[in-house]
Amino acid sequence: MAFKTREGYYADLRAMRPNVFKNGHFIEDLVTDPATKGLVENEAKAYDLLQDPQYDGILKAKSSLTGNEVVRWLTLNTEGAESLKKSVEMKRFFFQQVGTCMAGICVGHNIMNVLWSVTYDIDKEKGTEYHERLKNWIINTESKGYKVAGALTDAKGDRTKSASQQENPDANVHVKEIRPDGIVVSGTKTMIAHAAACQEIFVSPGTGYKEADKDYAVAFVVPRDIEGLTIVQTDASEGRQGWDDMKYADQSSYLIFEDCFVPNERVFLCGEYEHSGDAINRFVGNYRACIGSCVAGQGDIMIGAAMLMARANGLSTKVFKDKMMDMTIISETVWSLGLGAMLAGKEHESGVFFADPKLACVNKAQAGKKYAELRQILQDIGGGIAETGCFPNYTDCMDPVIGPKVMAAIKANPAVSAETRARAARLSEWYARAGGLLAFTHGGGSPDGAKLVIRATTPYEKYAELAADIAGITEKVEDPKK
Repeated sequence: MAFKTREGYYADLRAMRPNVFKNGHFIEDLVTDPATKGLVENEAKAYDLLQDPQYDGILKAKSSLTGNEVVRWLTLNTEGAESLKKSVEMKRFFFQQVGTCMAGICVGHNIMNVLWSVTYDIDKEKGTEYHERLKNWIINTESKGYKVAGALTDAKGDRTKSASQQENPDANVHVKEIRPDGIVVSGTKTMIAHAAACQEIFVSPGTGYKEADKDYAVAFVVPRDIEGLTIVQTDASEGRQGWDDMKYADQSSYLIFEDCFVPNERVFLCGEYEHSGDAINRFVGNYRACIGSCVAGQGDIMIGAAMLMARANGLSTKVFKDKMMDMTIISETVWSLGLGAMLAGKEHESGVFFADPKLACVNKAQAGKKYAELRQILQDIGGGIAETGCFPNYTDCMDPVIGPKVMAAIKANPAVSAETRARAARLSEWYARAGGLLAFTHGGGSPDGAKLVIRATTPYEKYAELAADIAGITEKVEDPKK
């Protein structure tokens, strides 16, 4: 099988209608426009790596549906914990290549596996044909090697009200009309990673719904440029040039669906609210198990950035060996927590494998905290120049009059140029201000949400009984009554 190249990926994007909106206009060419070029470079890197045989074991896998060799990010996790392990190894590898998230190989892949199990359950219970539809879509998409964005988070509106109680019904994506040949949907998904740079977008419920909200229990997949969809780009690094900008970018989107028609063959959940909770719970379990690979992959590059910064400052990395060891311990801790969640997981009746939800949520709870520690150590090693706003921008450094004076001040190590120190500082700053990543704190759900799962799945009273038995306590010990 011939795998898609960078040029083929560019051609896919250029063949789509311009529905990506940024800076007051629709972008005609995502590949070259400064507002999206870095994002496209990020996702394009995968297609470069696919051409190198040394990465075949990481990036390619055998399809369980066709037996063909396909890109790993479009395969079903049907080989037990090993499937998830291979998936996170791929994610850590990509972080090492681009320094940040490559969402096109992550979220959509996870939703696809989740819906494989959910559609299996619905078909078994209700006699629907969702599972076969999904199977056909996967086979077709595997053959094309697409990137698939995943869209869960709705705009939500008033958090004290359910979806059907909102003053603005489009605060959540919902079904407006059911036709013989498909459905019409409207609503808004927010903070969707890399949607603009993917060929397809997989939409799934962002929460579990009750019967009153059944119109919001919907899952489907659409081409990125489908009629009725507007993608509004977000970006935290406007107007950057030279070394102020990074080669690879992370960007999120608001997806605005307005009377968007989705044909039946692309619909995998429509009103089966009883299964919407399964969709989100299974998603967060695998996603939160995988987030350790994201922290670890970025931690690898942050350690390298700290080394570059120390040397550019004129110091030996030996001075910081203990701090860099702490960074290594942080990275490998969350990495191993994720692997533990996978090892303790279970196979669903449909054949796909899911990580243990409790351990996955422990990993999620740690990831946000530990990433903050990584950033703090990186700032500590880099010094003041590596913290946000601590030296002039690229344009001023290049000014013919003021620039040479600034660059003279930036230079530290006689053997390292001022530009190299500036580039190292900007890289450290990029991570220190979280510009290199969309989120570890709320990505994949809030920390409090993860703690709710941990609390619900931990038998605290049982532990108290075990402790009492070991202590020889025979009387009942309970919380004092109010």
